[in-house]
Amino acid sequence: MSREQKVVQQARSAFLTGRSRPFHYRIQQLQSLRRFVLERKSDFAAALQKDLGKSEHGMELFELLGVEREIMLAIDELPKWAAPKPVEKNLLTIMDEVYVQPEPLGVVLIIGAWNYPLAVTLQPLIGAIAAGNAAVIKPSELSSHTAKVMEDLSLYLDKEMYHVVTGGVTESQELLKQRFDHIFYTGNSMVGKLVMQAASCHLTPVTLELGGKSPCYIDKDCDITIACRRITWGKYLNCGQTCIAPDYILCEPSIQDRLLEEIRKSIKEFYTDDPKSFTDYGRIVNQRHFQRLMALLKGSTVAIGGNGDESERYIEPTVLRDVNPEAKVMQEEIFGPILPVLTVSGADEAISFINSREKPLVLYIFSSNKKLIKRMIEETSSGGVLANDCLVHSTVSALPFGGVGNSGMGSYHGKYTFDQLSHLRSCLIRKLATEKANMMRYPPHTFEKIRWARIVLLNQVNVGRLWRVVLVTLLGILAAFVVQFYHVEP
Repeated sequence: MSREQKVVQQARSAFLTGRSRPFHYRIQQLQSLRRFVLERKSDFAAALQKDLGKSEHGMELFELLGVEREIMLAIDELPKWAAPKPVEKNLLTIMDEVYVQPEPLGVVLIIGAWNYPLAVTLQPLIGAIAAGNAAVIKPSELSSHTAKVMEDLSLYLDKEMYHVVTGGVTESQELLKQRFDHIFYTGNSMVGKLVMQAASCHLTPVTLELGGKSPCYIDKDCDITIACRRITWGKYLNCGQTCIAPDYILCEPSIQDRLLEEIRKSIKEFYTDDPKSFTDYGRIVNQRHFQRLMALLKGSTVAIGGNGDESERYIEPTVLRDVNPEAKVMQEEIFGPILPVLTVSGADEAISFINSREKPLVLYIFSSNKKLIKRMIEETSSGGVLANDCLVHSTVSALPFGGVGNSGMGSYHGKYTFDQLSHLRSCLIRKLATEKANMMRYPPHTFEKIRWARIVLLNQVNVGRLWRVVLVTLLGILAAFVVQFYHVEP
């Protein structure tokens, strides 16, 4: 038996004891998870600096705080999320108890990504714990130093219920051969297809948090200076290695030069004249990705930057101008500090261009025209939409975060993670009395029974509203009785 088989078997055995079902257990594990990220904060900071060149403050802002927020939300809201939820009834079930009961799925496999290895690995785990599941966590081997710190999770959580498996492709493949009750994968669409294929052997449901080329349309009438500052921040954060970073800009030719100048100013403002030595400008994860990114520049005109240092995995903030839609840089998700600018005649062509490609994870729109923003939302499809800013929609736990089509399936954050990793069980409890009401469904079937069936089945009943109507009616009858009995003048 392989190590991976043993881990999954142990997690399932622990789950079957039922100890993860009580709320107090789940909350205790969530509190221990919070203690883990806070007590090991300096270890994570050092690891992320080695893996991706992240600064300590950058790690806290864009990794740690999001995890803390999700843990605290889950602890506060768990009783509400896990409570039975009554649903509307029809006349046939008006006397029954009808509700949806969230229940744990079982053992969840979480395959993390390397770009935000703390946040995108632990945020799904928060939902898995809150929903009462066991979990096997596979951190990305590309962020090897962070994965090493993640191994110590067993010192804080129930080590029989929650396991961390480190390693590379071989370990991932072995894990994917095992039977899980849900697989949560964050990464690229190519590997996402392999995960889905492996999951199909056991009919295991999957959540695929992928990526794609997220377009950014800039309307000529918007505040270009502000737009470019926000785009520059969103693009070059984490050295462009963010799944929801703007992948390319669409704009009219008349504003392209202005955009380039404003982006140049913002790069200097944020990262000084020497981003290479600036603390808050990161590094490419490895040499292979460095070479891939530098190759994407071929055949395009560099307007800003374009230089790199492979020995330090450094690529300076780069902008390309007048990019051909068929250029190499437009054939795959960039996932690095390279920003192509393509010109279009206006919103009509931008919408057509976006719709001619795979559905993106995010659509960014910069415009002062609310009607244009609404129109682009209505006439395109994407995992999410953000107007007049970048990335910040991912901080709203009340919004589902996820893709559509080639950019992913399923969503998470806040209650959406809990629901994604729960089985929403339909429950109806009725008494053995009132058998007369069931006669219409028993043979022999007649036109009269069909008539009654249409009445009781085609009319939904909101019980709360029904009781209010009954109460108001009874009060009206009582008032009328009082007036008549005591001869009170109305």
